[in-house]
Amino acid sequence: MEFSATFQQELDELFHWRRDVRRFQTRSLPDGLLSELLEATGSAPSVGLSEPWRFVEIVDAERRSRVVESFERCNTAALEAQDPADADLYARLKLEGLREAPTHLAVFCDEADQKSRGLGQSVMPEMRRYSVVCAVMQLWLAARARGVGMGWVSILEPEVVRAAASARKDWVLIAYLCLGWPEEEHLDCELERAGWAEREKVAKRVSRV
Repeated sequence: MEFSATFQQELDELFHWRRDVRRFQTRSLPDGLLSELLEATGSAPSVGLSEPWRFVEIVDAERRSRVVESFERCNTAALEAQDPADADLYARLKLEGLREAPTHLAVFCDEADQKSRGLGQSVMPEMRRYSVVCAVMQLWLAARARGVGMGWVSILEPEVVRAAASARKDWVLIAYLCLGWPEEEHLDCELERAGWAEREKVAKRVSRV
């Protein structure tokens, strides 16, 4: 199937507007919207049709507070490890929206499920986890297409998140996501705006042998 030039242009715009959102409005998502977004992950590619992604919505305030406390511990340690020349800028960065975002999702890879009977995973078992990342990206694009912002928080202790999510022992944490309506809209990356780094041309990262 070949899509129209208009669709291709809009898809390119969607890629550019997929931002890591850290500044959220606190108002909740409408009933049913989260389920709609999660349905969009069903067609994500997965090795051996394993579909190893497992989503846990964390709604309990006490469980969320444990995640926030984990971020604070990890972020303090990360700040202390910064080069002195970068420490002031790092301290000013907005790196999460855990307190404001109305929806929290912990995303895991089920390492034990044998739905795929190991197809495609004997040499590169990590492909299961890469499959979950594909599902996360598909969720991200589906959210952005509907005006919903999403942020991926990685400055967390995996075991704290696993406990907060009551995750099964064979589930490996892949992502902790915040979703909600963005407080502001901007095309440029937050880290670029803050002066932390600049996005490079893709051609610089492509080689031919």
